[in-house]
Amino acid sequence: MTSNSFAYNEHSGGGEATELGQEATSTISPTGAFGLFSSDLKKNEDLKQMLESNKDSAKLDAMKRIVGMIAKGKNASELFPAVVKNVASKNIEIKKLVYVYLVRYAEEQQDLALLSISTFQRALKDSNQLIRASALRVLSSIRVPIIVPIMMLAIKEASADLSPYVRKNAAHAIQKLYSLDPEQKEMLIEVIEKLLKDKSTLVAGSVVMAFEEVCPDRIDLIHKNYRKLCSLLVDVEEWGQVVIIHMLTRYARTQFVSPWKEDDGLEDNEKNFYESDGEKTDKRKRIYAMDPDHRLLIRNTKPLLQSRNAAVVMAVAQLYWHIAPKSEAGIISKSLVRLLRSNREVQYIVLQNIATMSIQRKGMFEPYLKSFYVRSTDPTMIKTLKLEILTNLANEANISTLLREFQTYVKSQDKQFAAATIQTIGRCATNILEVTETCLNGLVCLLSNKDEIVVAESVVVIKKLLQMQPAQHGEIIKHMAKLLDSITVPVARASILWLIGENCERVPKIAPDVLRKMAKSFTSEDDLVKLQVLNLGAKLYLTNSKQTKLLTQYILNLGKYDQNYDIRDRTRFIRQLIVPNEKSGALSKYAKKIFLAQKPAPVLESPFKDRDHFQLGTLSHILNTKATGYLELSDWPEVAPDPSVRNVEVIELAKERTPSGKAKKENPPKKFYSESEEEEDSSDSSSDSESESGSESGEQDEEGDSSGGSSEDSSSGSGSESAVNKRTAKRSSKTKEKGDSDDGEKENGKSETSESSSAESSSIEDSSSESESESESESMSRKVTKEKEKNTKQDRNPVTKDVSLLDLDDFNPVPAPVVRPTPALSPSLIADLEGLNLSTSSSVINVSTPAFVPAKTHVLLHRMSGKGLAAHYLFSRQPCIFGDKMVSVQITLTNTTDRKIENIHIGEKKLPIGMEMHVFNPIESLEPEGSITVSVGIDFCDSTQTASFQLCTKDDCFNVNIQPPVGELLLPVTMSEKDFKKEQGMLTGMNETSAIIIVAPQNFTSSVILQKVVNVANVGVVPSGQDNIHRFAAKTVHSGSLMLVTVELKEGSTAQLIINTERTVIGSVLLRELKPVLSQG
Repeated sequence: MTSNSFAYNEHSGGGEATELGQEATSTISPTGAFGLFSSDLKKNEDLKQMLESNKDSAKLDAMKRIVGMIAKGKNASELFPAVVKNVASKNIEIKKLVYVYLVRYAEEQQDLALLSISTFQRALKDSNQLIRASALRVLSSIRVPIIVPIMMLAIKEASADLSPYVRKNAAHAIQKLYSLDPEQKEMLIEVIEKLLKDKSTLVAGSVVMAFEEVCPDRIDLIHKNYRKLCSLLVDVEEWGQVVIIHMLTRYARTQFVSPWKEDDGLEDNEKNFYESDGEKTDKRKRIYAMDPDHRLLIRNTKPLLQSRNAAVVMAVAQLYWHIAPKSEAGIISKSLVRLLRSNREVQYIVLQNIATMSIQRKGMFEPYLKSFYVRSTDPTMIKTLKLEILTNLANEANISTLLREFQTYVKSQDKQFAAATIQTIGRCATNILEVTETCLNGLVCLLSNKDEIVVAESVVVIKKLLQMQPAQHGEIIKHMAKLLDSITVPVARASILWLIGENCERVPKIAPDVLRKMAKSFTSEDDLVKLQVLNLGAKLYLTNSKQTKLLTQYILNLGKYDQNYDIRDRTRFIRQLIVPNEKSGALSKYAKKIFLAQKPAPVLESPFKDRDHFQLGTLSHILNTKATGYLELSDWPEVAPDPSVRNVEVIELAKERTPSGKAKKENPPKKFYSESEEEEDSSDSSSDSESESGSESGEQDEEGDSSGGSSEDSSSGSGSESAVNKRTAKRSSKTKEKGDSDDGEKENGKSETSESSSAESSSIEDSSSESESESESESMSRKVTKEKEKNTKQDRNPVTKDVSLLDLDDFNPVPAPVVRPTPALSPSLIADLEGLNLSTSSSVINVSTPAFVPAKTHVLLHRMSGKGLAAHYLFSRQPCIFGDKMVSVQITLTNTTDRKIENIHIGEKKLPIGMEMHVFNPIESLEPEGSITVSVGIDFCDSTQTASFQLCTKDDCFNVNIQPPVGELLLPVTMSEKDFKKEQGMLTGMNETSAIIIVAPQNFTSSVILQKVVNVANVGVVPSGQDNIHRFAAKTVHSGSLMLVTVELKEGSTAQLIINTERTVIGSVLLRELKPVLSQG
């Protein structure tokens, strides 16, 4: 084709070429310069001839090719006159394609489009709905003010069209007309109000978009349509769902009271010391009652968390975050983590939102920590966001694993990412004081790195860490002073100089020498470094004037003539302040206090800390600045506005909805949509597992109270109709049942104020569960029976399982409800954990019997506090019979009264997240002066956090605590010296903590050291071939991580104490406890 066109150009006459020259120039494609050689020209000429043909087949072929050109991004605007002639074609296919073309080019070729306006008006009355809709689209694309009245009339007519597709296009046209002529706002609002009443799912999303664009402040238009929009939400197209959810989020913030008071209210009420327990409970229940319409919105959006569209999932997530009770918001975490498998653009947006969420509510994302580990294929922007989230989620329990991850990240070839990792280590060190020392040592090791960027970033972070405890780190400051000769990055050099200046009295020999070197290179330094040199000179002049007076004056003279005015000004200011003369003011006397004042340590904060005032998922949140068109979320009202404004005529709705289909007979297809209403009715009487099994298998709950009948309705009827009927039934029967349902209300109140952690974990595990709404005893018995029913159901029908879209195999297991034991780890998770080397046990490392069991007991409950019941506990140092991960604790209960104490048992447990406790069986009675010893098992999760619970008798409950010494979180192991050295070699760097101690003379023998160490910690003795080295080994009870302790005796009554372990927090605490024991006599 190309060769033919070139031949044609060569043989054509000169005159013809001249005539075509003008036209050919206009056809040059913007994407290439070869349009001049008539290949495009010839094509377009062919197309023009085909469009003018009498045959419909030729015209149709031409239009297909033209629309294809538009789809590829080619310019087809010159064909406009030829195309527009065919707008009146009788062939429906040609007419459709012509309208597609006109929508694209009507705005550019307005004059030519106006010539055909009468054709468009006629097409608005066409019998084909696609033609009517296309004509309206073209008409609204001609952006000429003169046709505004015609457009307005067309929109009004289209809004009353019988076809929902045409009404949808009318909603789209509203926005275009409003941007063309804002003065039409009032008339457009009337059309919007009319379209909002539309019952078609096709129209809902488009009209809400028009509402958001034209009159987002007219909340009154939404009132009557609120429940309808909630019911239709699952059936609307995906982009319509996004728009509706965002609008309903804003609506909910103006019409309902805050559900978060539920959580805050508990703390406030605990201050009322003199109230009885019953009064307290009553008050708590009456603090907050969720509006049924508020609950309707939360329930009807829940199924959309399983949407395939990332924008829909993100919209539902932000809705739950902004309007759902905090105890229910945890359900969104699993869905958001699922989105991290999408492309990098989606990942970026989702991670930004997770970063903001994880600052306020860490518990939501802690179970999915592994999902935020950085992959080598991630782009830098994703890596830095994941680092941010890992930092936010870091706590004492997981910091060891995270630090090992960070060690790998620092070695990355991506230097920007490596630098960000070092900053992250610094933030973890400031947030978790137990690992500050470990992180500091690790960063000092990085100072010898070959990469200058890594070294520079380490210097900056070390400077910030040293500000927290400067007195202890003279050696590090000296080491950093030596680096000045090799580091060239200005920020790092300035940081070192600032550190030396602040600590110049602690390094009196080094500081003047550093100033001498900097005076030599002053003129060639960066401005940032020059300012710090001036500061260093001023501080040394005030503290060591004898050595540095002349040197400082020399530097001040250099600065006086510097090119930068900041440096010149700083020089003049410092000279007047520190060098006394007649002109010196009163400030000179305070120069030392000004320069050497105690500076507060910097607070390393997350850059996402202040973003939560923007609505999640919006452009403003991503940019951290208010974008054009951003609508702010209002604060919750103190008192809820009148809910009756949302009431609608039930009879009218029923009449209109019933004929539309035989929904009542078709149970299975409608069950997905009616699930939310079914759960709403049964939430007063059925637990999480019941609602799940009921919705899966189609069973009806027979245990309902007032709403039993309507729950049957909801499972068989269509979603929206049954929802309206049920609400009406509830309201009408509320007054009748008020007296009878006091107990039910109390139970609901209790569930509303349940612990956020338990509700959160249950909602993550089961995407269709709701917050618990039964008393404890009822729910336990019902769960057991339902569990049996579930098992038989699964045997009969193994296919019925929850939607597997969210069941990701690489997630950490989420803590299950009380009924079931913790689920087994998936094979992929086991492989990942083995990869992390969290458990380093091998065939030659076995748990042994304890070398020593201390008889020391701790007071659990004093007899005065316990009204005669005394309790002491000790750690038996034996493997726990209740679970491999539990620490065995023996509790001795003594009755010091002269009467029998009955029903001694453990009541409410207030354990940190993840911690578990196996209680002893209730003791029926304890005779006067009698004593009994019982065992309990506690999984402390390898932390020294306190396990708080209630020790109860028949009449009283006492709050008690057990806090384990770090040495009791270990089990002794046996291993050979060779294995010990091998394992120790694998646990270096950040996994090693050491200290030099001065040992008392009487402690300088093997037997004494052995006795002292095993008294503090439950460790096993490892045989050693050297008399001066003593080795001990153990593993942590929960994770099975090795804990290797080495005591190496040196000359001069000193010893080096080394602890190697992955659990760096425990290692640091154990080191702190062993140091004084070995030092004292």
